[in-house]
Amino acid sequence: MFYRENGQFKTNYRDDQQIFPIAQDRWAIILLVLAAFLVVPFFTSDYMFRAILIPFVIMSLAALGVNILVGYCGQISLGSGAFMAVGAYAAYNFFIRVPGLPLIVVLILGGLSATVFGIFFGLPSLRVKGLYLAVATLAAQFFSDWMFLRIKWFTNYSPSGSVSVNDLSVLGMSINSPLSKYILCLSVLVIIAILAKNLVRGAIGREWMAIRDMDVAAAVIGIRPMYAKLTAFAVSSFIVGVAGALWGFIYLGAWEPAAFSVDISFRLLFMVIIGGMGSIMGSFFGAAFIVILPIALNQFLPVLGNLFGIEISTSGISHAELIIFGGLIVWFLIVEPHGLAKLWSIGKQKLRLWPFPH
Repeated sequence: MFYRENGQFKTNYRDDQQIFPIAQDRWAIILLVLAAFLVVPFFTSDYMFRAILIPFVIMSLAALGVNILVGYCGQISLGSGAFMAVGAYAAYNFFIRVPGLPLIVVLILGGLSATVFGIFFGLPSLRVKGLYLAVATLAAQFFSDWMFLRIKWFTNYSPSGSVSVNDLSVLGMSINSPLSKYILCLSVLVIIAILAKNLVRGAIGREWMAIRDMDVAAAVIGIRPMYAKLTAFAVSSFIVGVAGALWGFIYLGAWEPAAFSVDISFRLLFMVIIGGMGSIMGSFFGAAFIVILPIALNQFLPVLGNLFGIEISTSGISHAELIIFGGLIVWFLIVEPHGLAKLWSIGKQKLRLWPFPH
């Protein structure tokens, strides 16, 4: 009853084309963002910031970038980990080789470097699609692993191949505490999410979705497949590259090429599939599912074992976590293949009609 647009009249096209045309949605998002900035920091420990909130925010940003390419443009990619690695290592090299460069500029340059890399490996999408495109983008993953492991210049000639950053600051403010890192990552996520939401609602977003639904028909009506596909790779790679720079600089602090292995590419793809392809909100749902569920299982399984008098070893917990996690993913894909975002949409539609019969 409270979730209806009764009395909310639109008198011009600008009002009708708002991101959140229903006032309840608009206020809910504003309150949620304000709570994330102003309320969460007062009730969250340093452990929660490091283990859950910071990785969740960064992975949400990376999943958002992958969703633009996979969900909105329909180009399957298994090279997201490579784009994150390029963003992280490019930002690292700008950071150490150009003294005094602001951190925000470093993150943007890392994203732009990933954009160039993504466009280069997006060229096969002009000729192949589906499984063949997935294999082509997987080549980017193997190439980046070799490049950052063998070409010592990228790691500043580190003997072990690992790199590290410290003494980070933005506008003169130190970014070394878990709270300041969380605020920085959340600010970047909010800004890019708003820009991405407007982008997918515009002309370029409609071109991406036309290519996704039927590329031949899109070409017939005047949409240029090359432009649409490469812009999707460019925007996606930029966002994923910025997320990779944040993952290295803010979450890890010190990393090696193995930190951006093919495993992270699959995790990002799972986030998009579970959260909902072609949905900005689905990126957040998928990231929450992938990041929080393993931690929750790791905490819950020992308690469950103690209740039944079963002693579960650390390796047993790890194996059970993988089994349960994989089983839940398969079960969820069978029950709701359109992702958590679809369930969210169905719930909102039911609220708009409640208590009347459907």
